[in-house]
Amino acid sequence: MHLTHPHLAARRRLDVALDDLSDVFHGMTAHPDEHNCSCHWGSAEEVALLKTPDVELEPDLLRRSWEAVDWTDHAAVLRRILPQFATALVAGRVRPLAGLEEAGYSFARGRWQRWPDEQARAVSEFLHAWWVQSLTDPDAAVPAHQVFAMCAEASGTLRPWLADWEAHTGNLSDRRLAEAAGEWEYELLGDSLPWHVHWPEHDEEGLRAELVGWLLGHAATRLRTSGAPADLQHRIRLLALTGEARWTSPHWPGHRY
Repeated sequence: MHLTHPHLAARRRLDVALDDLSDVFHGMTAHPDEHNCSCHWGSAEEVALLKTPDVELEPDLLRRSWEAVDWTDHAAVLRRILPQFATALVAGRVRPLAGLEEAGYSFARGRWQRWPDEQARAVSEFLHAWWVQSLTDPDAAVPAHQVFAMCAEASGTLRPWLADWEAHTGNLSDRRLAEAAGEWEYELLGDSLPWHVHWPEHDEEGLRAELVGWLLGHAATRLRTSGAPADLQHRIRLLALTGEARWTSPHWPGHRY
């Protein structure tokens, strides 16, 4: 069947990316000597499951596996769980208390960009396919702004994800932009990034500045032409001002920090 609708094409691309993760990471296991605290993480039997390839993990064990920050070889654990983890992410079954960027932090800890080319390409394609699906599929399970934050934390950069957004300019993608701007404006007007950067190697201030610049440029034009609420457009314009000029503006929304 020829796919003509963007959301059908995006959904098909994501399905292919998930299948590719399953193929590429088939047979992966945690390091044979991997261990963790039985009091705080889980049992020796559960660690043994991570050393057994392709066995489905129950949801709580999957969560503990990607959340743990004290693996000897986090990359090996991430490769072991990645097909199931990615499927859970797309389905909206991963709900960290601190925000979905916490899942991105797990990717960052694994330093996936340094993996063998086939593995790194599979991860990159999954992230891009999921991100585009969140912009174009009305039935996407996870809000686009959360997927964006996750991808930003997983990669340490905004440019590829912003480029994808620029390339998808349909009505739904425009609506996702307005929703994201509405979620982000409070923190950005307080000169903070709207998600928490966990990975210390990421340049939080640089990410914030890049996001602000994009919102004032490409995004502002799209918000205007797509008919986004006027008060939201005013709040985004305020990002161009600093200090007293910002909070004394007649359009200042009265935020308190």
